[in-house]
Amino acid sequence: MQGFSNPPIRGLAWTLATILLSARQAIAHGDHDMDKIEDGEAMSVDPLDAILWIHILLMMLSFGIIFPTGMVLGIVRNRWHVPTQVLGTVIAVVAYFLGHMHKGRQFSKNVHASFANWLMLMLVVQVVFGIYLKFHITKGFHGKIRKVAVHGHGIVGKAMPVVAWVQMIFGGITALGFCRDDHLGQCLAHFIMGGAFIGYGILLTIMMLVGQAWLKRTGRSQEFFDSAVIAAWGCVNTFTEHRWGSAWVANDIQHTTMGVIWWCAGLAGVWLSRKRDGSPKRNFIPGFVILITGWGMSGHPQHLPVSTMVHTVFGYTLMAAGLSRIIEVAFVLRDQATISEDGDANSFQYIPPFLLYASGFLFMGATEEQMKLLSDAGITHVSYVLVLYSFAFLIFLFTNMLLHLYAVNSAPAVPPKDGEEQARAPRMNGHTRASDSRQVRDAEEFELEGLMSEDENPQTPSTLGKNHETRAN
Repeated sequence: MQGFSNPPIRGLAWTLATILLSARQAIAHGDHDMDKIEDGEAMSVDPLDAILWIHILLMMLSFGIIFPTGMVLGIVRNRWHVPTQVLGTVIAVVAYFLGHMHKGRQFSKNVHASFANWLMLMLVVQVVFGIYLKFHITKGFHGKIRKVAVHGHGIVGKAMPVVAWVQMIFGGITALGFCRDDHLGQCLAHFIMGGAFIGYGILLTIMMLVGQAWLKRTGRSQEFFDSAVIAAWGCVNTFTEHRWGSAWVANDIQHTTMGVIWWCAGLAGVWLSRKRDGSPKRNFIPGFVILITGWGMSGHPQHLPVSTMVHTVFGYTLMAAGLSRIIEVAFVLRDQATISEDGDANSFQYIPPFLLYASGFLFMGATEEQMKLLSDAGITHVSYVLVLYSFAFLIFLFTNMLLHLYAVNSAPAVPPKDGEEQARAPRMNGHTRASDSRQVRDAEEFELEGLMSEDENPQTPSTLGKNHETRAN
């Protein structure tokens, strides 16, 4: 354990101990105005003050933008990975303390405050792994520890964007005092299912732009994985959407039958995802499940007119996503994985993922308490739907920007023509070439290779920062 006796290691340990001790003091300090909250209420009547707004904006900047960007830079082993993550860490730590120093609206015990500690613990673990790997201690017992740190750094780094997204959702819920008591069940249903639609849209975007090499290596079609998840989710919905032993109501029946058709259709989709010779085959099942789910949700009974309209738009959007997915597979791609020869997707292929993003935001924004807030404020469903579509465009844009950053920096060098300077050729759609297995391996190793020593990470043409290239646009 000789590495832990080094002055840098000791300094790191003292720094982390100081941060954790200060955090405990800040949390204790943040509870001094709890008497401003009336009995039975989730929060005080005070408005959000400037410090709390700064906390929100800085957390969104660090965990929503900087860390995901740094993650991609780590995957492609770009030399800007470490500076980007350091910047995000500094902003996140400052924002964390600001969240306990505000004087405005006070909150009772809530999931956002509890989950924040876990998120910050993940950040501390990630920083410790990163610093330890940068010391390049490989002799003796540290060789085994290094392997654990390498895998741990990758797993935590990949999980952080998802965990941060959940924490930001918790923050919005807490700020408005939603999802408590009798509203908890429907609130969970909306946010979990809405988040799943957004996640599915992101996965489709990834597979469309940079995941075809990995998909080909699995020997499965996209519909195999989609149908398997649909079947599993349908089984869960079948037995959880009704409180067994109590009376059935209209919504229970609709939710349960929706679960039944999901697992029935999912099993059919799994069966149709292979040809007779065992090779992968595309099919219409996932798109049809999305379409019929949208049809069912468009007629879901609601108590408020604005809620009825928002659910109707959500249903139509989801129906459009399913229909466009069927058209993409059957008529645009003609059952092929991709038709592009220049490394980009067909323009029509962007429609189904985007509509899934929009469907997710519409469903997440259609809870009972949100609809009552809109109704009381006199805001029409048209204005609200346009705002939610705007959010969908922003997430859609940011996802494509991150995938572009990955693609242009992970593509192999192209042999130059006579008199031309060597350049990189972006491969957005993952066509199978000699470098496909390497690209898949780079993605799986995440941001680890850039932290290894020179003997562990030999120079390759695609290693930015090692070959003096600076492209990271």
